Amino acid sequence: MFDSLTGKLQNAFRNLRGLGKISEANVTDALREVRMALLEADVNFKVARDFIERVKAKSVGAEVIQSIQPGQQIIKVIHDELVELLGSSNAGLNVGGNPACILMIGLHGSGKTTSSAKLARLLEKQGRQPLLVAADIYRPAAMDQLASLGQKLGLPVFVKHGGKDVLEIAREALDAARATQRNTLIFDTAGRLQIDEPLVQELVRLRDLVQPQEILLVLDAATGQEAVNVATHFDQALAITGAILTKLDGDARGGAALSLKAVTGKPIKFVGVGEKSEDFEPFHPERMAQRILGMGDVVTLVEKAAEAVDLDDAKRLEQKLRKGQFTLEDFLEQLRQMKKLGSLESLVGLLPGGGEALKHADLGKSEKEMKRMEAMICGMTPQERRNPHILNARRRQRIAKGSGVSVTELNTMLNKFAGMQQMMKKMGKFQKMMARMGGGAAGLLGRR
Repeated sequence: MFDSLTGKLQNAFRNLRGLGKISEANVTDALREVRMALLEADVNFKVARDFIERVKAKSVGAEVIQSIQPGQQIIKVIHDELVELLGSSNAGLNVGGNPACILMIGLHGSGKTTSSAKLARLLEKQGRQPLLVAADIYRPAAMDQLASLGQKLGLPVFVKHGGKDVLEIAREALDAARATQRNTLIFDTAGRLQIDEPLVQELVRLRDLVQPQEILLVLDAATGQEAVNVATHFDQALAITGAILTKLDGDARGGAALSLKAVTGKPIKFVGVGEKSEDFEPFHPERMAQRILGMGDVVTLVEKAAEAVDLDDAKRLEQKLRKGQFTLEDFLEQLRQMKKLGSLESLVGLLPGGGEALKHADLGKSEKEMKRMEAMICGMTPQERRNPHILNARRRQRIAKGSGVSVTELNTMLNKFAGMQQMMKKMGKFQKMMARMGGGAAGLLGRR
């Protein structure tokens, strides 16, 4: 995400940080690099120009140039302006209606159907009762796709196969929502390869009927400035309330994200950062600015961990670790919890300096090793996972064959696990010893 832009900005900042004193000429040179980085990231020309002018106006004052760390001060100015450019703060959803209606609109292939399902999943986790509505009457596969996604996520979907009238579908969906106490309808509407008048008029009639609280435009982030042009056209016709940027994980440039708010005046509300249902996040301008500048996004990382990890399970595993009772079953549980957090690449990317670390780490290889370890443990019986010492040669051959690895690879994994167990037991004994010593010291102090 934004790899190319982040790398170029880091180069510009490296030159600033290395200077003890900064002149106006230094600032101009650095901002020229920043401007080129923005333009190469497919940021709108006028947006890039205005951004640089604002940063320069705030950076050439005596307060910044003569400060103790002028380079850092200028980077802070760039950060603050970047946050403002992206929308200053998170723009939440308006779901005040009963039922609330959300129209998902956009061009064909932008990711409307998958984003509709991801949004419904997110709203359900927040305590809402969503109903997905298949309102694309031109692409039968869209109805089937939405129904399949709803089934996979355990979400209700209103589908009227063979329906030819979008307004009739919408009326029946509203009646179904009221009858089943669903308080949020998400309409997955039809898309086109390009904006055309019949598409727009159909959406206008649908909007007038359901009176949506939100009209969210789904845009493919990789299309850069073209996404902003599409947003402008749809906004003029329908008065959109916000945008969802999809495929942001595959966009190394970031032009759409950086230009959209400034050009249309409408906020980015959500971003899609992967194919899985959980790879869908509310858009926080400050966090995104930190990612772009290579500062990481620890807040999002903590939120992901809190969502994926059960606190009671974590406490139970901590006790097992301290007592040296950690088994292969517990290890398997840990591997699966890590998978819930997302790919290793996405997790490292959220750490400060993570982008630079990704250039030198083979995380793909690490993920493959984790999958192979999971396969090996899954190939064992519950008894074998709890008591690895019973794994004789015959059992090891069976597990290796069943999990598609060699016996040597299985032995290596088991040896590493045994070493980890030994280390944990030693740590547990050390903690007990320190606790006794602490108690003795406390007793001595108490007798004084």
